[in-house]
Amino acid sequence: MSVSRFGVSLDEELLKALDAYVSDNSFANRSQAIRHLIEKNMVEEKWKCDNIVAGAIVLVFNNKKKDILKKSSEIQFEYSNVVLSTQGFYLSEISFMQIIAVKGPSRKLTEISDKLIGIKGIQHGKLVMSKAD
Repeated sequence: MSVSRFGVSLDEELLKALDAYVSDNSFANRSQAIRHLIEKNMVEEKWKCDNIVAGAIVLVFNNKKKDILKKSSEIQFEYSNVVLSTQGFYLSEISFMQIIAVKGPSRKLTEISDKLIGIKGIQHGKLVMSKAD
């Protein structure tokens, strides 16, 4: 159900920041940007409450360093109760991307992602979470 209300006001500085956010993120209008920010805030609040969330951990590393995949597999086995699936992709001759789908308490997902991203040799790592209900 969609409800429309008028009368929301912002000071000029916030309005400029909102317009920049709309432009930077290619939203169609301010309303879409505001909806996005509210939904993002709701998801982040769920993380704080340790609710069940779903997510993906993205790792990029040099695929010539085989010990990275071994360590990643060991950590994933340790957290097998939250790991749903793993996919790997060769981005180039030496660059590899691993995507690990996860679902569970936000605290556990943050824990596993911190361990994975902390593996020596990981060039880039990021956890993305979203509400699972």
